[in-house]
Amino acid sequence: MPGELARRLGTTDAVVVGLSAMIGAGVFSAFAPAAASAGPWLPASLALAAVVAYCNATSSARLAARHPESGGTYVYGRRRLGPLWGYLAGWGFTVGKTASCAAMALTFGSYVLPGLERPLAIVAVAVLTLLNLYGVRRSAGVARVIVAFVLAVLALVIVAGLAGGGPVAPAPASAHVAADGWGVLQGAGLLFFAFAGYARIATLGEEVRDPARTIPRAVGIALGVTLAVYALVTLAALRTLPAESLAASRAPLADLVVAAGFGGLAPVVRAGAAVAALGALLALLLGVSRTVLAMARERDLPAALSAVDPVRQTPRRAELAVGGAVIVLLLVADLREAIGFSSFGVLVYYAVANACALTLRRDEGAPPRAVPVLGLALCVLLAATLPAASVLSGLAVFAAGLAIYAVRHRRVC
Repeated sequence: MPGELARRLGTTDAVVVGLSAMIGAGVFSAFAPAAASAGPWLPASLALAAVVAYCNATSSARLAARHPESGGTYVYGRRRLGPLWGYLAGWGFTVGKTASCAAMALTFGSYVLPGLERPLAIVAVAVLTLLNLYGVRRSAGVARVIVAFVLAVLALVIVAGLAGGGPVAPAPASAHVAADGWGVLQGAGLLFFAFAGYARIATLGEEVRDPARTIPRAVGIALGVTLAVYALVTLAALRTLPAESLAASRAPLADLVVAAGFGGLAPVVRAGAAVAALGALLALLLGVSRTVLAMARERDLPAALSAVDPVRQTPRRAELAVGGAVIVLLLVADLREAIGFSSFGVLVYYAVANACALTLRRDEGAPPRAVPVLGLALCVLLAATLPAASVLSGLAVFAAGLAIYAVRHRRVC
């Protein structure tokens, strides 16, 4: 029988893991493309993304409390809807988030040593994978330091934007922004990428103490803090930079402090972006390895990946496999388009989570029915607004996953 993981994480540790995943590199980069889509309606996109995040978080938290096992929606899908739906959720999460790991590593490298981002990204993945091998508790301790620093940097950005001068001159007319309903939806889809991260708490369900109470509480706290920070950043950004200038920026928060008259803070903001990417990478590596562990336990991935280290009680083989896969991607792939697929995969993952929550009974802690219904509908809607290339590549990868599933289960039969 597979070994079990140690329950070492309390509420504070779980909140920190969630915050490190949500308040990551996305907040330093997602506002520019979202502004290009939503224009001055950026706050509406943020509000819509927050609604989707709340529905998904509520459904995930109730399911995690009912099924406190590593694997997140992969486990819930198997338990509530059947093996195929669980597999699709796990496949989307594993492939999409592996690409996100590489993207976060490259973001870190580009902020620290432009031109040498790929070698530095490989080093970052290797170091954090080794850190995870020493146990999730130690990883959560590092995440606590990273979150504190990034929140301090964002506080400086918010104060600078709200206290500085008014909007600067708009960008040239070539910096097009949209202002229709479709643009708001696209902006919400892009900003949702910056929210995605609370699933990391659920995927650590087997390592959380008193999961029925700790997981819903941690998810709610982490999401509430994230929404408050993002709302203040949005207000500060639009007060300082017109939507056209924000959309044209390659480093929106660094440009924000410069435009507000606090140019000396720009290096600090860039350092915060690098550290945030590192924190997101740490949380992503943890979450993906736990989903790999769960899929290996069910033989949807090679059974050898289900081994748990008897001393440190961590899934060392799964962690090494994920770290190795990310390094291979860093060596051979251009991951710009992978970000779009990652968003597609995450939305599919949460669509399955909301469908699972619809099967919960009241005595199982079911949320109000409107929550998973709205979450499922919005996940599908936002996925449809992604660029066509992202949707097509996402569908192709899911088709490949279904083919692998069919082959493996035919052999079992």
